[in-house]
Amino acid sequence: MKVRLNDDPEIVRTIREGLKRTGGYCPCRLARTEENKCMCKEFKDQIADPNFEGYCHCRLYYKEK
Repeated sequence: MKVRLNDDPEIVRTIREGLKRTGGYCPCRLARTEENKCMCKEFKDQIADPNFEGYCHCRLYYKEK
């Protein structure tokens, strides 16, 4: 299992700018809750799932099997 950044540097730059603007909260979500703090709870749960492979909600990270 490996978690890596998106291969597209433009997406990575855009999301990181959004994270700075929101104080570390996912810029793709409206609610500013601990569950939405990057790396969000949803993606942490997906990482824990051995059958999941794919991007996090904002597409910053990708989990490989």
